[in-house]
Amino acid sequence: MKILGLDPGLRTTGWGVIDAAGNHLRWVADGIVPSDERLSLAERLAQLHRGVQAVIEQFSPGEAAVEETFVNRNPGSTLKLGQARGAVLAAAGLNGLMVAEYAPRLVKKAIVGTGQAAKDQVGMMVRQLLPGCRAESADAADALAVAICHAHHRGTARKVLAAMEAGR
Repeated sequence: MKILGLDPGLRTTGWGVIDAAGNHLRWVADGIVPSDERLSLAERLAQLHRGVQAVIEQFSPGEAAVEETFVNRNPGSTLKLGQARGAVLAAAGLNGLMVAEYAPRLVKKAIVGTGQAAKDQVGMMVRQLLPGCRAESADAADALAVAICHAHHRGTARKVLAAMEAGR
């Protein structure tokens, strides 16, 4: 099962694709989708959406996982991050992917063993867990970390999603 991990951001959205077969994980690809700061917000969100759409078309993942938004001190930054997440989630949803969401602390704990891990620790562990992985940017490493977290939690995530949909 190919899993697409996404680390949304308005300036740069990280993405990573892994193949999960049982407990065996294999790196497939990773990268970033940048947006042009000179453009309007709507145009930047469209860039992110199109970029994630292109990744989905190229790698055909079966599921996606996205890091949840944490609330910043600056409400404007939090709002813009939420809008970037919306563009990224829409791309996954419009392609029929089941999308799981994970808190940043849970992702760090799944990868490093502590929810307080620094970005460089996450990147180092991602490279250890996925031999051959490039993850040249912190955003791509974070996206791969989300995908790994989902690979470890996907059974539980599917049960929760099914229960939520049954309750509607």
